[in-house]
Amino acid sequence: MAFLAPTGPLYYLISLPSSVAPAGSDPESALVKDLSTTLNLPSKDDVTQFLIPHFKIGTLDQLVQQSDELAKADGQFDAIVSRTVDILKAVYEGKADQVAAAKVVSDKPVETYLKSFQWNAAKYRVDKPIAELMDTLSKEVFALDGDLKTVYTNYMLAKSNLGAVERKQVGNLSTRSLHDIVKKSDFVVGSDYLETVLVAVPKASVKQFIKAYETLVPMVVPRSANVITNDEEFFLYSVTMFKKSVPEFLHKCRESKWYPREFKWSDGIIEDLKKEKEKAFEQERRLWGEVVRLARATYADSFQAWIHLKSIRVFVESVLRYGLPPDFVSVLVKPPVASIQKAKVALTQKYGFLAGNAFTKDKKGKIVQEDQGLQEYSTLVDTEYEAFVIYEIVVV
Repeated sequence: MAFLAPTGPLYYLISLPSSVAPAGSDPESALVKDLSTTLNLPSKDDVTQFLIPHFKIGTLDQLVQQSDELAKADGQFDAIVSRTVDILKAVYEGKADQVAAAKVVSDKPVETYLKSFQWNAAKYRVDKPIAELMDTLSKEVFALDGDLKTVYTNYMLAKSNLGAVERKQVGNLSTRSLHDIVKKSDFVVGSDYLETVLVAVPKASVKQFIKAYETLVPMVVPRSANVITNDEEFFLYSVTMFKKSVPEFLHKCRESKWYPREFKWSDGIIEDLKKEKEKAFEQERRLWGEVVRLARATYADSFQAWIHLKSIRVFVESVLRYGLPPDFVSVLVKPPVASIQKAKVALTQKYGFLAGNAFTKDKKGKIVQEDQGLQEYSTLVDTEYEAFVIYEIVVV
C-alpha cells in the first residue's frame, strides 16, 4: 500500500490470523496489546477491537471476484464521502467548526462511531450472501449521492441567481439597478406626448450637461432636469421631453459620453423588481437548508455504509489470505501523526513472516524478491501487496 499524506485523521483497519497470538492467550486482547507496544501508541484508545461478523461464504472463485468488486466499491464510497464533505465545506463557507459539527454518524462524532463500530444487523442481515449485501450498500450510497448532486446543483443555480440580482444593486449609477432609487414622482406618467428619461452624468461633465441638455434636440421641456441622486462618480438626472425627441436625445447623450438609462416607470414592473431580490434570497436560503440537511444525512449514511463495506472487504481478504474456517482478529489502529510511515514499516517487520517465502520487504517497505524463480509469480501480485490484511481509513 503506497504511502500518501492523509487529508484527515488516519486509521489502519488490520486483520491478523488468531494464530499469531501467544498460545493460551485471548487473541483479541493479546493482539491489541501487541500492536500498542509495536507501534508505541501514545494512548490505549489508539488501538481497539473492530468486530466483524462472519458472512455467508460462496466459492473461491466468487470470493476472488468479490475481492475485486469490493476494491472498486471501496474507492467509489470513499470518493462519495469526500465529495459530500466538500459540499459541506462549500455551504458552510469553510467554517471548520460547523463542518466538524455536521459530521455525525449514528448520533456520534464520526471518529467515535468508527472506534465503537458495530455491524448493523437489522439493516444489513448477515445471513444474506455477500453479493447481496454489496448490492444493497451500493444502491443506498449511489442513490444518496445522486440526490445530493441534484439538490446541490439547484442550490448553486439559486446562489448564482441571487448573486446576479445582488450585482444589480452595486456599481455606479451608470450601470446599477435603479428600481430602489427612483420614485413615481420623478416621472411624467400617463401622458400621451411627454416622456421622462434618465441620464447618468459624470461629475466632471455636470456643468456641460446643464448648459447643453435643453438644446440637444427640439422639444425638451425647459428646466426639466432634476437631480435624483448621486454617487462618487455620477449624478443621475431626469429630463422630460416630447416622446418623438427621445431617440435623438439619447443618441446625443451617448455622443457626449453621458449615459442614458433605459428605464420606464411602471407600477407593476417596479413592484416585481423590488420583489426579485427577496424571492431570490428566499429561494437560495430554502435550498441552502435543503442541501445542508441532505449533505449531513448523506455523510452519515454514506460513511456508515462505507465502513460496513470495509468490514466485508476485510472479511473476504482474510478468508483468501488465511483460509477457512475464518479465524482472524480485526483491529482499528490510529498511528501517531508524526510517524505514520514508520508505523507501516514496524507492522511489516513484525508480521511480514505471514507472507511466507513469496517475498520480503526492505527497510523502506519495498518488495524484495528472494528467489529469481518467483519472477513469474510476482507479476501476479500487486506491488502494493502487504503480508497481512490492512486498509487505510482517512476520516475526511
